[in-house]
Amino acid sequence: MACQIIKRGKDTWLVRIFQGRDENGKRQYSNKTIRGTKKDADRYLTGKLHDKDQGLNIEPSSISLDKYLTQWLENAARARVRQRTFEDYEALLERYVRKPLGTIKLSNLRALDIQGLYNSMRDRELSPWVIRYTHAVLSSSLKQAVKWGMLHRNPAELVDLPRLERKEMKAMSLEEVGRFLDAVKDTRLAALFTFALATGMRPQEYLGLKWTDLDFKKGTATVRRALVWSHKKGGGWSFAEPRTSRSRRTLPLPASMVKALGQHRRRQGEDRLRAGSEWQDHGLVFCSRLGTPLSVPSLTKASFKPALVKAELPTTFRLYDLRHTHATMLLADGENPKVAAERLGHSTIVLTLDTYSHVLPDMQKEAAERVERLMFRRGRA
Repeated sequence: MACQIIKRGKDTWLVRIFQGRDENGKRQYSNKTIRGTKKDADRYLTGKLHDKDQGLNIEPSSISLDKYLTQWLENAARARVRQRTFEDYEALLERYVRKPLGTIKLSNLRALDIQGLYNSMRDRELSPWVIRYTHAVLSSSLKQAVKWGMLHRNPAELVDLPRLERKEMKAMSLEEVGRFLDAVKDTRLAALFTFALATGMRPQEYLGLKWTDLDFKKGTATVRRALVWSHKKGGGWSFAEPRTSRSRRTLPLPASMVKALGQHRRRQGEDRLRAGSEWQDHGLVFCSRLGTPLSVPSLTKASFKPALVKAELPTTFRLYDLRHTHATMLLADGENPKVAAERLGHSTIVLTLDTYSHVLPDMQKEAAERVERLMFRRGRA
């Protein structure tokens, strides 16, 4: 590191320290005027060099938060997260952070600035979840700035976040499930909705399912990938790894579901013949009439919502709620939560119990009744 101590007058010294080059290749220096003896200037320089050895910043970075976030996205986030998540980060920072805070120098960013941002988001009636997600991304970027020696401390660690109110999962009752299945039974995608209810897979999992993932002899379906759509206009779709290691799983299927999938395959073959050269073969179990992947928004609008209307069910149900319905049916019927967690691909059984806590009171009541039978009714006539 190039360092200089330059005498500027009686008992006045300029300590000059080379800090590297900016994005244009221009050399940058930190300059500090020390009033006192040469030893005072030496002590200041020694202290700064020690800070550098400890990974601390010598002088605050002059880069703006906006420019820093661009560097963080490209140099750190892109290699660490999936493309869909990266695009989420980009969109979130663009929508909520860059305009209100972007012009502030990174080194001048304070917890009060970040707290003000979150308070304004709350005043705009944005949900606690959105605020907390924004915080997670911004805090992660500032944590990296600390690692890179651009900040001494992450100011996002010092803010208060809104309390996150967990919403109870919405699930269909058994009677509603019957009405829904009756409404879709004669449609082209009847097997898709039946499969969603029978397996509890996430939409991106069964929309990415290929025929090679099904074993008709064993009656199983294996999750090997997820179908993801880019948020960017014209970004298209791609296959990605399942969300977690537990998401990669093999599920036994009900015999009726296996039979329904066989019928669905024959119908898809008819679609393929009708499409002729326009058919795009991606090997998908559930696809459009031309073999192309389905997206959750289009599937919801074109097929799921109309089925809810036909079944006279609330249109507030989401496609994802078929997964919640599957889990709720299993747990309410007394299935072991560990088995349910494995079917759902949850990382831990704690997540399953926490997510479906609304089912637990009935399970506890049944457990008490079992204890009554086992302990207090033995030998009674």
